[in-house]
Amino acid sequence: MDFAFGPEDESLREEARDWLTRHLAPGPAPDPRAWERRLGADGWIGLGWDAAHGTYGNRTATLTGQVVWAEEYARARGPARLGHMGEQLLAPTLLAHGDAAQRIRFLPAIARGEELWCQGYSEPGAGSDLASLRTAAVPDGRGGYRITGQKIWTSYAHEADWCFLLARTTKGSHRHHGLSLLLVPMDQPGRIEVRPIRQMSGTADFNEVFLDGARARAGHLVGGEGNGWKVAMDLLGRERGVSTLARQIGFAAELSRVLQLALETGAAEDPATRDRLVQLWAELRTMRWNALRTLGAAGDPGAPSVAKLLWGRWHQRLGELAMRVRGPAATLGPYDWCAERPYELDPLQGQFLFSRADTIYGGSDEIQRTIIAERVLGIPKEPRP
Repeated sequence: MDFAFGPEDESLREEARDWLTRHLAPGPAPDPRAWERRLGADGWIGLGWDAAHGTYGNRTATLTGQVVWAEEYARARGPARLGHMGEQLLAPTLLAHGDAAQRIRFLPAIARGEELWCQGYSEPGAGSDLASLRTAAVPDGRGGYRITGQKIWTSYAHEADWCFLLARTTKGSHRHHGLSLLLVPMDQPGRIEVRPIRQMSGTADFNEVFLDGARARAGHLVGGEGNGWKVAMDLLGRERGVSTLARQIGFAAELSRVLQLALETGAAEDPATRDRLVQLWAELRTMRWNALRTLGAAGDPGAPSVAKLLWGRWHQRLGELAMRVRGPAATLGPYDWCAERPYELDPLQGQFLFSRADTIYGGSDEIQRTIIAERVLGIPKEPRP
């Protein structure tokens, strides 16, 4: 199979490298919101949007062009994107399931980097088993909905302006029936409360979100009432793909750091450690070829699940090896724990601790295996209560 990029892709690669070199100056990371607006102003948001529906202020690019930009951004170690949820998940969903008014209202603001989004799916007791969610949305008598419930593990909810949220709009409905996808403004004091969740890595990227009569307009219902499960599943399928290839660039950099550390500490002299390093390298190359092979495989129910299974456990094994090659020093922090910052981690320690969640968030390994078994292999479904 030919995994090469064409002349147009390589031209875009040079342009992307030049832009990133000029705008990612050494020193502190840029302000996250200002960075999104900078990306938007220069046309780097929304490269993958369907041009048939309009450009909405973004530049268009082929699928391989999207890969080029994502890879170069990762290679340049660009800052974490606050706009990822809006650009990579909501925008393609609105192009596929939204109406013209919704696309005109929301897509230009995302393309300009002006409005940030979060995803309101998981709930306590309804994470991987999303169909058991209990958040309810009822008509408010004014052409909209009142939403009551709790969401959890909501990435960047403390920064978001809007939330695309899955709620139960049919009273008494069960499992995946009676769900709807709503677009909800986060600026509703007294009706929406965001509480950051402190992780064992010391960061707080995730949040609990409490909704107490939060309002959503009827015009902000995506795909029709009761069709939320179909829309949500299509959206989740977009969590992998181009972003998987970009993630692998970051993985390669992490693997390189672990290899250098193994050489510095002498751990590379151990045959078992060398074997693990080679195995991780080979598996990473296999992941890339698999991602390229399945790129653009629209409608393939197994491709996203296979990708998630491959990289989740791989990243955990890399974190475990990083701690092993460091030896006893892996248990020590880089700072004096009695100083002003009593809990700090170096990058490898943070990587190791955060990677423990890799096989859970975005759909647990158990759920991915179930999807492959039932939707690809045709194995009978497990009995459900």
